[in-house]
Amino acid sequence: MIKNNKKGNGRFISLEGGEGAGKSTQANKLKRYLESKGKEVVLTREPGGSLGAEELRNLLVSGKEDRWDPISETLILYAARREHWVKIIQPSLCKGSWVISDRFSDSTTVYQGFGKGVNRNLIKELHILTLGEIYPDLTFFLDLPAELGLKRSSRRDKKTETLDIRFENMNLAFHEQLRKGFKTLSVDNPDRVISINAQESCKTVTTNIINVVNNVFNSELSL
Repeated sequence: MIKNNKKGNGRFISLEGGEGAGKSTQANKLKRYLESKGKEVVLTREPGGSLGAEELRNLLVSGKEDRWDPISETLILYAARREHWVKIIQPSLCKGSWVISDRFSDSTTVYQGFGKGVNRNLIKELHILTLGEIYPDLTFFLDLPAELGLKRSSRRDKKTETLDIRFENMNLAFHEQLRKGFKTLSVDNPDRVISINAQESCKTVTTNIINVVNNVFNSELSL
């Protein structure tokens, strides 16, 4: 049973996973599918998503790997997330739009909690302080081996010449820990977090995601 904690008739879907998992690609494909079903869709991302949150994003994704103390980093992320929620996600949901976010709070639990050792109870308390009991209605964890994901993201970064590679530059052991963290979340939250094999072809991954969306939100998509 999907619990909707938000006002209005909108739905909130997030895509999670390590670097190079294909979240942005799948988010765009899901957006087009939902629009074909007559839904108004807002596509967004984290860190970032709103004007103020994007400014904070620039502080987080660039620079040296040890630029931030892990707790300081977590606080910045939740400041950005609060702005994102208040300025973009909540108003969109209240209007009845469907929101797709490339990352949300699960990334902080995994990257800063499992990856950097921030106490996960502290992260949960910070989440409740800034967002209450707000979580996506449905989350997809795009799962693939960390080494493969890093190879994919490296090819992408070379094509785009992006400088937003602070997390990609962290060592393989860190990224392997992230994969374990996302797997743990999917086991602990089976009704919300759905694991998708991201080693499959892009078309197959899209089909698998859409099949889950149709199953979970069947009554809302068959109108």
